[in-house]
Amino acid sequence: MSKKVYHLSHTDLDGYSCQLITDRVFKDIEFFNSNYGDEITQRLTQIVGSIKEDGFSQNLIMISDLNLTLEQAVFLEDSIKDIEKDVEILLLDHHKSGEEVAEKYSWYHLDVSRCATKITYDWFKSSGVIDDLEEYVECVNAYDIWLVEQKKRFEVGKVLARYVMSAREINRIMFSEDSFNYIKSIIEQASKFIGERDAHIALDDNLHPIKKSFFMQEGNNTLENLVSEYVVELLTKNKDKMSVYYKGSRGILTYSVGNSSIIGNGFLVKNPEFDFFMDINSRKNISLRANNKIDVSLLAKEVFDGGGHANASGGRFGEFKDSFVYEDIKRQIEDRFLEFS
Repeated sequence: MSKKVYHLSHTDLDGYSCQLITDRVFKDIEFFNSNYGDEITQRLTQIVGSIKEDGFSQNLIMISDLNLTLEQAVFLEDSIKDIEKDVEILLLDHHKSGEEVAEKYSWYHLDVSRCATKITYDWFKSSGVIDDLEEYVECVNAYDIWLVEQKKRFEVGKVLARYVMSAREINRIMFSEDSFNYIKSIIEQASKFIGERDAHIALDDNLHPIKKSFFMQEGNNTLENLVSEYVVELLTKNKDKMSVYYKGSRGILTYSVGNSSIIGNGFLVKNPEFDFFMDINSRKNISLRANNKIDVSLLAKEVFDGGGHANASGGRFGEFKDSFVYEDIKRQIEDRFLEFS
């Protein structure tokens, strides 16, 4: 049976570029992304859970552009001990803060002289499927470790980093795979400008149209409208697993979706079997929308100490504990609704 790769990487240009490389190298691969802190532990927990559920006898946990704390490394090692499958770990990083852990674990490969993308590229270069990415890798490296003397590469890397930082149109907590595919797409399109004269300026000029091209399905529109239509389609596709129920009324739960009025109304019009749309964010704020089927001001008042209008209300869930895993967020809302059933 073939090997499955679970690749966890950082949420910046360097982190996603590592995954751009491994996406070429491995056939069976699943991507996870994380910032530092508790999110790393939550992502590692997700990966271990997936390994247990997936039908692959050989598995590789790959981590790039993230340095684990000693506690996180111990947690990872302990988590795979009881898995009755072959599980390897490979960590490629360049952050000096990982020295202590790198000295303890043979799977922790640390090199502070190169960015993680360049380490990953050199590690898999012999595969022969990533040769065309060499100049792209050099641009990422020049920016990430601040080689300002490589002016042309540094400037290109700087704009590429902005491409990734601004690619927040698809929420990665709700739609991790779609978010990854979006970022991968704009990186791949952007990389085509490398080698052109004044490539950094060409990249800067084309950020908006490159973004729009990903979301454009049936015709041109503003980026905001294209994104809203795309997100409504994602919600519709995932509506069963994102459904929540309050006193017999069916709603859909989103997390920090952004533009909740437009997206909420668009979803409810497209999916008339739903009674309300609900969004919660990391600040514990609740947004509720309806389309004349229930009075969400009553829901907001009873459950979240809020209020507003019949079709547009809000509140606050003070006991909400923010999470990087959608299922944890949904469970808290479902438990809250049960209290008022």
